[in-house]
Amino acid sequence: MKFRPCIDLHLGKVKQIVGSTLNDLAPEGLKTNFTAAYPSSYYADLYRRDGLSGGHVIMLGPGNEQAAREALSAYPGGLQIGGGISTATAAYWLEQGASAVIVTSYVFQDGMVHEHRLREICSAVGKENLVLDLSCRKKGDVYYVVTDRWQKFTEVIINQETLAYFARYCSEFLIHAADVEGKCDGIAVDLVQDLGRWSSIPTTYAGGVRNMDDLRLIRELGRNRLDVTIGSSLDIFGGSGIAYAEVVAFHNSSAEAAARSTSPGASPA
Repeated sequence: MKFRPCIDLHLGKVKQIVGSTLNDLAPEGLKTNFTAAYPSSYYADLYRRDGLSGGHVIMLGPGNEQAAREALSAYPGGLQIGGGISTATAAYWLEQGASAVIVTSYVFQDGMVHEHRLREICSAVGKENLVLDLSCRKKGDVYYVVTDRWQKFTEVIINQETLAYFARYCSEFLIHAADVEGKCDGIAVDLVQDLGRWSSIPTTYAGGVRNMDDLRLIRELGRNRLDVTIGSSLDIFGGSGIAYAEVVAFHNSSAEAAARSTSPGASPA
């Protein structure tokens, strides 16, 4: 299991926000856990020096383009980018140094999957450069993909068939459990279990991680098949639950264990 770092941008600043409060219609209800004193490039350079690749820069609304470019410039080829990405802009962000583009709302509109757009952007950038954000919220006993800063439910259910279908068009999934995102109150256990059983391509889970025990729980319940991103609980984002250095050490030990298990002569598990 890898640690995938994040840089969430809101109004040009690195922030940690409670995901369920992101609402363009009622911005006064936004709950912000942390606003960084450092620019986006500071965090990108930190991740570069610690060898943490495959993290993501997310532009939460307008006014974040310059901060996003600064992050990608500080760590070219090391970070994915998402937030308003379309076929018209995807190539530009790859040229700016993104390792992949992350897409949600461009593909999911009016509560449905626009298959022609999915095929279009996959063809434009290549499956290997496309990550689908299938962030979701729970309604009843079912998780539905949500769009528009996690405020609008689609008709798309997270299940094995859905993941198999979308895996044909992208190289990875990024899945925030939006109901618990930013709350540092524990992970969505049922979602982690399902993703560990269902996903056939690299998948990064985000949402609710509060301490190192949660990381170990994700590794166990996700069958060591999921990667993880952490925000508000990290000390570098003002949190008190997890030290960034601990997560880097966890990441490195997981990588070493994976290397040993695949080396010639390794004993089968």
